[in-house]
Amino acid sequence: MSDIPTTFAVDGPLARAIDGFTPRAQQTEMAERVAAAIEQRSVLVVEAGTGTGKTYAYLVPALLSGTKVIVSTGTKTLQDQLFQRDLPTVRGALGVPVTIALLKGRANYLCHYHLERSLHDGRLGSREEAGHLQAIARWAKVTGSGDKAQCTEVPEESGAWQLATSTRDNCLGQDCPNAKECFVTAARREAMEADVVVVNHHLFFADLMLRDEGVAELLPACNAVVFDEAHQLAETASLFFGESVSTSQMLELARDTRAEAVINAKDFKQLPEAAERMSKTARDLRLVFREENVRLSAAQIDERAAFAPALATVLDALRELAGVLETQAGRSEGLEKCWQRALDLVARIERWQAGDRKQPEQADRVRWAEVYTQALALNATPLSVADIFRRQMEDNPRAWIFTSATLAVGGDFGHYCGELGLAGAETAQWGSPFNYGEQALLYAPENMPEPSAPTYAEAVARAAWPLIKACRGGVFVLCTSLRAMKRIHELIEDKLSAYDPDRPLLMQGQATRSELLERHRAAGNAVLVASQSFWEGVDVRGDALQLVIIDKLPFAPPDDPVLSARIEHMKREGRNAFMDYQLPHAVISMKQGAGRLIRDERDHGVLVVCDPRLIDKHYGKTIWRSLPPMRRTRSEDVAVQFLESLGG
Repeated sequence: MSDIPTTFAVDGPLARAIDGFTPRAQQTEMAERVAAAIEQRSVLVVEAGTGTGKTYAYLVPALLSGTKVIVSTGTKTLQDQLFQRDLPTVRGALGVPVTIALLKGRANYLCHYHLERSLHDGRLGSREEAGHLQAIARWAKVTGSGDKAQCTEVPEESGAWQLATSTRDNCLGQDCPNAKECFVTAARREAMEADVVVVNHHLFFADLMLRDEGVAELLPACNAVVFDEAHQLAETASLFFGESVSTSQMLELARDTRAEAVINAKDFKQLPEAAERMSKTARDLRLVFREENVRLSAAQIDERAAFAPALATVLDALRELAGVLETQAGRSEGLEKCWQRALDLVARIERWQAGDRKQPEQADRVRWAEVYTQALALNATPLSVADIFRRQMEDNPRAWIFTSATLAVGGDFGHYCGELGLAGAETAQWGSPFNYGEQALLYAPENMPEPSAPTYAEAVARAAWPLIKACRGGVFVLCTSLRAMKRIHELIEDKLSAYDPDRPLLMQGQATRSELLERHRAAGNAVLVASQSFWEGVDVRGDALQLVIIDKLPFAPPDDPVLSARIEHMKREGRNAFMDYQLPHAVISMKQGAGRLIRDERDHGVLVVCDPRLIDKHYGKTIWRSLPPMRRTRSEDVAVQFLESLGG
């Protein structure tokens, strides 16, 4: 692929075909390294700062390689963007006859069987849900792909989608009466035939473990896998290399059993009755916990005297349901599938319980629970994914390329490579081409209390207010917890309602992320107070974002059950958990949050980090040295003047 420099040249095919394309040395160099990795089937880890143009830097060599390439992204939004915009643009510019395909998890595709069954069943949660299901039925008659992202009439979070899509658990496979018109099968077939296939990390890892979503069939045929937004990989991998069982899965089984019974076992009343009993025990298990949206360790779970009896009752009800389903399984493929699912749920709960008895296969896993508003999930998560992932790579020799704007800690990739078992990987790092010294200012307020102080949120709001007043463009206030977010929003609202009641003030949770971003961009001067969802993957350019305020350094809460187990594990190995694990994670999260501010060469703004540890602690230097090279100040006046000079 010696024509890489020509492709990216000022008079090359990209410049001729793409409006506003500007050659960047970093982009060309990265493309050459990616091309070499594909050719040599090597492992390459690349950090490319914001504005490098890393997407084109891996797409160009992928399309020119003449081989099959899988591109995996962090989110479905980025997946759609790559497939619908970036890939066609680069392919058109290069003029290469490359075929491309998009592959998502089965829950993203309309399922004719489950839609028809749900329309027949008539059990719906609300009138709105019923309306959504009818809209899906109308769309089903005209869609070519079945991709629910294209059904704009029905929100992606609508409960109606659960009734019109399949899951790994309830898909009937080749036994389905609608198998010939299955959208999932069609998408997999296209992916098998395409030269470049776009997937996402969840799909990739789910498939490695479950061999269910079509990626496993693709891997043997491909010469390269490119992971974009690769900083998310270790966390995503741990979800799928572990095991989970939830009350949601139990309630879905009960729902599907009842629906199948209506059609295929009307004369057997014991079946819906057993499903209803199991459903009640699952809801009762969730009600053992009064909390919402918390993670609990195995020790905290065991403190609840009601938990063990409630789980035993669930197991009894599941075993009873499995027994009843077995007697009816021959009457339909759907009932057969429900029987298998009941047996699987029993086995997963029993394996989770086995962690109490320190089974050898459970020794490297941490057991914990996540309590949601209406569900409970019991999880067993590996303490490390390095060995498992390394084995997967060794089983599939090819080029493995990992890229993101945030992988290194102070220029060192040791933490990232260690987490994924990438010993011996080649690494490369390119900084952003933006002029941060001119475009941005890092402000660390003086006289801030310790982040653990009870009045810390008030101190953040006090420090933020003069800058919000001075900023005529848009503002992000990024918080490290939902509690802090709500309190800081409340305090800013008090001040804003008196000073400038017409200025929009938004908060995460008031609407979907995409709706809030649209409103923020449209307003031009909105203040958005948010938590984890807005730290990464958010792109607001120009005056609509001139000020980013971060309340605390983003250290994961030490009482998180998975983190605390990993810390203990590292201590037993004689390692420094803070320096080897907690600090690198905080640095990468910090780089993501700070990366919201400057998105192109015309952006200007101020990054405020309120946490005094950035200055006062020895590790603070590691964090700010990993940030883009902005000018730094501790003077509020300097920060205010910088913002006032920007206009808006």
